[in-house]
Amino acid sequence: MITKRIIPCLDVKDGRVVKGVNFLGLADVSSPVKLAEYYSSAGADELVFYDITASSEGRALFAPILTEVASKIFIPLTVGGGINTLSDFDRVLKCGADKVSVNSGAIRNPELVLDGARKYGDQCVVLSVDIKRVDGKMHVFAKGGREDTGMEAIHWIKRCVGMGAGEVVVNSIDTDGVKGGFDIEMLRAVRDAVKVPVIASGGAGSSRDFVDLFKEIPDIDAGLAASIFHFGEVEISDLKRELLAEGILVRI
Repeated sequence: MITKRIIPCLDVKDGRVVKGVNFLGLADVSSPVKLAEYYSSAGADELVFYDITASSEGRALFAPILTEVASKIFIPLTVGGGINTLSDFDRVLKCGADKVSVNSGAIRNPELVLDGARKYGDQCVVLSVDIKRVDGKMHVFAKGGREDTGMEAIHWIKRCVGMGAGEVVVNSIDTDGVKGGFDIEMLRAVRDAVKVPVIASGGAGSSRDFVDLFKEIPDIDAGLAASIFHFGEVEISDLKRELLAEGILVRI
């Protein structure tokens, strides 16, 4: 059985880690470099770094901060925000990223997924999808959850995986920051639709939410969270011990 991954997420705005609720009301948390160092030594399996306003502001991702973060950690690093061209892939990989997350850039130009996979390999291309229910249907949102594309989420995810996305991060806007648990219905729909690894994001409020995630969807690959780790509500080492006690395989 493959071990489940526990992944903290750094949402970075103006060089600082921030966190909100339902993608709104962002509050300052800490330095991304300090948090990255902490998570690397605290047992995180990977780290995700999102420059959350790069796309909406039409600019490139903050390279100096990313380079410093990458230099301080010893776990895989996925980076996203303002990834619109192969040059953006090249730039963040040279800064130290292991995988590149595409979202709004792929919505504008789906060929970005195909081109990135061809040049750097499927394992390098992570599709990050911000999903919100609209009139009972799961819609893909762009620009940090600000813009409804009108696209149906499962169709979009299957299309991008078919073009070479090697991993999918499912960000539920409905549950983001609410701390009421992961969006099991949404995640199960995505897990059933594709064969690549799927990472659950949005809604974790306790270690029990991770237990429920991995028990409800045994073939989900990873759980991602931000605020419960940032504010010390859940320690990764404690979480992993609880998961092991529940028969869920993790790396200690």
